[in-house]
Amino acid sequence: MTDAAVPQSNRLTTKEVAGWLMRGEVALALGVLLIVVLLIVPIPTVILDLLLAVSIMSSVLILMTSLLIKKPLDFAIFPTVLLVATLFRLGLNLASTRLILSHGHEGADSAGQIIQGFGQLMMSGNFVIGLIVFAILLVVNFVVITKGSTRIAEVSARFTLDSMPGKQMAIDADLSAGLIDETEAKRRRKELEQESTFFGAMDGASKFVRGDAIAGLIITAINAIGGILIGMMQHEMSAGDAANSYVVMTIGDGLVTQVPALIVSIAAGFLVSKAGVEGSADKALVNQLATNPVSLGMVAAASGVIGLIPGMPLLPFAGIAFGAGFLAWRLGRKKEEPVAVEAAAPAAPAEEPISATLAIDDVKIELGYALLSLINDLEGRRLTDQIKALRRTLAAEFGFVMPPVRILDNMRLATQGYAIRIKEMEAGSGEVRLGQLMAMDPGGRQVELPGEHMREPAFGLPATWIDESLREEATFRGYTLVDPSTVLTTHLTEILKDNMPDLLSYAEVQKLLKDLPDEEKKLVEDLIPSVVTTTTVQRVLQALLRERVSIRDLPTILEGLAEAAPHTASVTQLVEHVRTRLAKQICHQNQGPDGALPIITLSPEWEMAFAESLAGQGEDRQLAMAPSKLQAFIREVREVFERAAQSGDAAVLLTGPMIRPYVRSIIERFRGQTVVMSQNEVHPRARLKTIGVV
Repeated sequence: MTDAAVPQSNRLTTKEVAGWLMRGEVALALGVLLIVVLLIVPIPTVILDLLLAVSIMSSVLILMTSLLIKKPLDFAIFPTVLLVATLFRLGLNLASTRLILSHGHEGADSAGQIIQGFGQLMMSGNFVIGLIVFAILLVVNFVVITKGSTRIAEVSARFTLDSMPGKQMAIDADLSAGLIDETEAKRRRKELEQESTFFGAMDGASKFVRGDAIAGLIITAINAIGGILIGMMQHEMSAGDAANSYVVMTIGDGLVTQVPALIVSIAAGFLVSKAGVEGSADKALVNQLATNPVSLGMVAAASGVIGLIPGMPLLPFAGIAFGAGFLAWRLGRKKEEPVAVEAAAPAAPAEEPISATLAIDDVKIELGYALLSLINDLEGRRLTDQIKALRRTLAAEFGFVMPPVRILDNMRLATQGYAIRIKEMEAGSGEVRLGQLMAMDPGGRQVELPGEHMREPAFGLPATWIDESLREEATFRGYTLVDPSTVLTTHLTEILKDNMPDLLSYAEVQKLLKDLPDEEKKLVEDLIPSVVTTTTVQRVLQALLRERVSIRDLPTILEGLAEAAPHTASVTQLVEHVRTRLAKQICHQNQGPDGALPIITLSPEWEMAFAESLAGQGEDRQLAMAPSKLQAFIREVREVFERAAQSGDAAVLLTGPMIRPYVRSIIERFRGQTVVMSQNEVHPRARLKTIGVV
C-alpha cells in the first residue's frame, strides 16, 4: 500500500509525535528502556561521553536539590531517583567495560575522552596512584557515607513508624479542640503517611548505593585483569603495555562511575540527616553553628594559639583567628541590643491562666495503649471518621449538634480497654479485641462459636469475640458481626443519647436560636425574652431530648411555647403542649415497619389510680402512690411489654394527657427506652395497632 492510500485521519504528524514523546510518563518509560538497552547493545564512544557527562551533571543536580530543600518530604521522589541513577551508572559501566575490553589495545582514548581524561588527571601518569585514589573513593563512599546514611534511614524509619499513633492522637486532639479544621487535619495525616513511606523507602533505597559500590569494585577488578589478559594473549602486547593501556582506562572508568556515586551518596546523607530541621541546609548550618559568639571566640583563640606553635604556618591560622574573632564581636554587638530593650521594659512571662484548668471536656474517650491504632485504621474505618459520621447522624435525627469529642490515651486502662466520659465523669467503659469480630445472635441467644464470651457493652446482649477466620461461618449462621471500632462507636452513641439533655447547654441553645432561618428570627425576637427566657427554652428542649424527641423542628417548638407560655409558667405543662404540637413527628418516629403505630393502652383502672394519686395544686402537683401499688404497676408493665417484644413489636404506652408525665417518671426508672405518649399526641391521620392493655 502506498502512502497515498493511507487515510489522512490515520496519519501522525511530526508535531503530534513530538507532543506524545514530551509526555512525562512516556519520557520516563523511554529513559528506563534506554538504560536496559545500555546493558545489551554496544554504543559508540561519542554517545558514551555524552551519557557520562549527563551522569555527572545529574548527580550534581541531585546534590544541590538535597542541599536547598526545606524538608525531606520536598524531595519525596528521591528513592526513585536514586534507583534510576544507580541503574544508569551500572548501564554506563557495562557499556564502557565492553569498549575497554574490545578496543583497549587501540589506545587510551578507545573508551571515550571522558574516561581517558579522568584516568590521566587522577593517575598523573602512574596507574598505581590511580588505583590508590580509586580505592580511597570507594572506601569513603561505601564505608563512611553509605553506611552512615543507611543507618540513619533505618533508625528514622523505625522511629517514624513507632511515633505515628502518638502523632495521629495529637492531630485528632487539635481537631477536637477546634485548633485546626478538617482540611488541615487531612493534610497533616497525609503528610504523616508520606513521611513514614518516605523513610521506609529511603531505608531500602540506601541498599542500592551499597550494591553500586560493591559492583563498581568487582567490575574494576574484572576490567583490569581481563584487559591485561586480552592484551597479552589476543593482541600480543607486553605485560607493561597491556597494564598501562587497560589499567589506565579501567581506573578512569571506575573514577567516572564512582564520582557521581559519591555525590549521590552525599545527597542521600544530607537528605536523611536533615529530618526535623526546617529550612535549607545553608541556613540551618548558619543558624546552628555561627550564631553563638562564645563558640566563635573560642575558635579564634584556639586558632591563634596553634598558629604560635613553632613550626606551624602562621598565616592560615592567623586568618582563621581574625575571621572568627570578627564574627564573634559582631554577633556579641547584635545580642546586646535586645537585652537593653528588655531591661528598659521587662515583659511578664507568658503563663497559662489558672482559669484554663477549669475547662471541662463535654465528651471524652480514653483509650488503652493497644487501641491507639483505631485512630488510624489502615482499612479506612478510622474511629475519628466514625465519630464524625455519628455527629452528623445525631444532628439529623435529633436536631442536636453533639460537642467535639476529645480522644486521648490512658495508661491506667486495660491494654484494649476504653472509657467514655461525659463532663469528666465516666459514663461507660468496656473492652474490645483488635483483629477480631464481635458476633451476636439476633435472637438474643449465646453465640455457638469458639471465642471469648462476654456482654455487648451498649445493650448488655450476649456476644462473643471470634477470630476473623470465622467470618464466613458466622455469616452463614445469621449472626450479626461488628468490628471493634463500631462496637466502641455504638456504645458512644447510646451514651450520648442518654446524656443529650446534659450536653445541651445554654450556649448550645443560643447557637440553635442564632442559626434559625431569617424568616424565623422574628418569632424568636417576639418570644425571647418578653414571653419566655432562654433558660426556659433550654429546659423544654432538655425535657424533649430526655425522652428522645427530636428538636430539629425548632420553629414548631417555639410556636408551641408562644401559645402556652402566656397561660402557664410550668415547664411540665409547656413540654406537654409542645409535644401536642409535635404529634405528627412523634407518631412518625415511633411507627412500625408496616406504617402503623403499635400501642399498649393504660386501662381505665390504672388511669383512675394515677389521677387519684396526684397530690397538690397547679405547678406543685406530685405523684403520691402507695409503694405496693407502684410495684404492681411495674410488674404488669413488664409482662405486657415482654409479650409485645416476643412478637416483634416495639410498642408505645398510651395514657391520658393529665397523667402522662407522671407515668413516664415511673417507666423511665426500669424501662428507659419505652416511649410514653398521651392521647393528645396521636395524630388524626396516624394508623393505630393495639398490642395490649396494662
